[in-house]
Amino acid sequence: MLLREIVSDLSVMDAEKVGSLDVEISGIAEDSRLIAPGNLFVAIPGEETDGHRFIRQALERGAAAVVGQREGIDLGGRTPYLRIADPRKDLATMAARFYGFPASRLGMIGVTGTDGKTTTTTLIHSILSAAGKKAGMVSTVGAVIDGRTVDIGVHVTTPNAVQMQAFLADMLSRGSEYAVVEATSHALSQHRVRHCYFDTAVITNVTREHLNYHRTYEEYLSAKSLLFRGLSEESSVKPGMPRTAILNKDDKSYDLLSRIPADMKYSYSLREDSRADFRAKNLRIMRDSTSFDALTPDGALQITLSLVGAHNASNALAAMAACYSLRLPVQAIIDGLSALKSVSARMQKIERGQGFLVYVDYAHTPNAIENVLKFARTVTGGRVILVFGLSGGLRDVEKRPLMGEIAGKLSDKIVITAVDGYSQDVGDILDEIAAGCERVNRARNVDFWCVRERREGIWRGIEMAEPGDIVIVAGKGHEDSIARGGVEQAWDEVAVVKDCIDRKLKTSGKVNR
Repeated sequence: MLLREIVSDLSVMDAEKVGSLDVEISGIAEDSRLIAPGNLFVAIPGEETDGHRFIRQALERGAAAVVGQREGIDLGGRTPYLRIADPRKDLATMAARFYGFPASRLGMIGVTGTDGKTTTTTLIHSILSAAGKKAGMVSTVGAVIDGRTVDIGVHVTTPNAVQMQAFLADMLSRGSEYAVVEATSHALSQHRVRHCYFDTAVITNVTREHLNYHRTYEEYLSAKSLLFRGLSEESSVKPGMPRTAILNKDDKSYDLLSRIPADMKYSYSLREDSRADFRAKNLRIMRDSTSFDALTPDGALQITLSLVGAHNASNALAAMAACYSLRLPVQAIIDGLSALKSVSARMQKIERGQGFLVYVDYAHTPNAIENVLKFARTVTGGRVILVFGLSGGLRDVEKRPLMGEIAGKLSDKIVITAVDGYSQDVGDILDEIAAGCERVNRARNVDFWCVRERREGIWRGIEMAEPGDIVIVAGKGHEDSIARGGVEQAWDEVAVVKDCIDRKLKTSGKVNR
C-alpha cells in the first residue's frame, strides 16, 4: 500500500514533510527492532523512552518512511518524514487502514475490568465455539487464531495497535465470524483498540489498580468507560449486530456505565434478590468446581463450571449475558461454560499426590487476593498458606500494604516473595507488603516470612504445608519470564510449584503420582 493511502485522512504538517508520499509500504512498526525493509516506522514518545531516538536504527533496518511528532527531523531528503500531532492515536488509524479495517467485518466483543478479564474472555470464546461459531480471541495469555495460540509479548495484556489489527485481519482471512478481545485501561487510553468497532462491551469489575498511571480511581474508571462510550461514538454499524453493554450490578462501576448510551443493556449479579437480568441462585463452591442456578430472561439454567470460586460464577454470568445478547442457543451457553476446564494459571489446581491442596493464580490486586483467599477458606478446614508478592518499579505502590493487610486477615501463614523487581530493590517491596501484615498484628518470622528469591519463597510455602492445608501461589500466574535487575529470565510458575511439591514428597519419603 502506498504511504499516501495510509496517511490519507491524517493531519500531516506539510512544513515537515520531506520526500515523496508515493512510496510502497510493506508493513508498520513502532518498535525499531521489528522494522523490515519497506516498513513504515512510527516514532512515539513513551513513558520511559522516546521512539524518535530510534529513527536512525529504523532507517538502518530498511524503513521506507517515518512518521513522528518532533520538529526538525532531517532524514537527508531521501526518506519521507511526516510530522503529526498524535502518532500514538493515529498509529491505530494507519494500522487499520493498512489491514483493511478488519473489525468492520467481525462481530467484536470487548471485555474490560480489573480482575476476571482473561477468564471472562475465554468463557465467551468457549461459548461461541460450542455454538459452532468460528471465533478468534486476544487475551493476556495470547491470541487464539484458527485454533493456534500466538504469543503477544512479555508482560503484555493487550497488544499494540499494529499487532491488534494484524491479528484481526488474520482471523478474518481464516474465516472467523467473531473476535473476543481483552481490553485493559492502558490499551483503551493509549488507543491500542481504536478502530476495533466493538459491538458488545463487557465489564467484570473496577477496583483499585494501576493508580500509578491513572492517578485516581475516577480516572481509572473513566479509562474503562471508553470501551462503552465507543459503542455509540466509534462503532461502525453492522447489520444484525446491535451495540450492547454488559454491566455488573454488584460493582460500583454500574452507576456510571449504566448511563452511557447503548442499543441494548444487560446486567448481571451474584445476588438472587437483585434486579439484574442474569442472577445466581444456590451457589455451590467446591474444590474442583462451581455450580449455580442462573436466573435469566428465559428462565433458570443449571450451570456447572470447572472453574472455582464465587468470582468465577460472576465471570460466567458476564459471559452468559454477552452471548445471550448475540442470540446464541441456550444449550450452547451451558455447554460452552462447562467445556472450559481451566484458564492458564487462574486458580489452577496442582495435583502431584500430596495430601494438601495447591493452586496457582495470577491474583495481583487487592480484590483478586481477597477472592482467592475467601475461596480457600471455603474448601478447607486446615490452614491457608499464601505465597505472593508484587512487582517493583514505578507501579501502584499504595496497594502493597493494603494487600499485606488482606493477606494477614485471611491467611494463616504468609510467604511474601519477589514477582518482578524492575528498578526497585526487592527487599523494599517485600517490606512494604509486610507493613500491611503487621498492621493486623501478624508477626514477622512467626506468621509471615519475607523471601527475596521466588523459587525459594514457593518452596517455603510448600514445605510448611501439612495434610488438610491449602497453599495459594499468587502474583505471577501464566507469565513466562521474571524480571531481575532489568533482565527478563525464563520462568514457569506451574513447573516450579510442581518441582517444589515433588521435592517435599521426596524428602518425606512419599512418591508422587
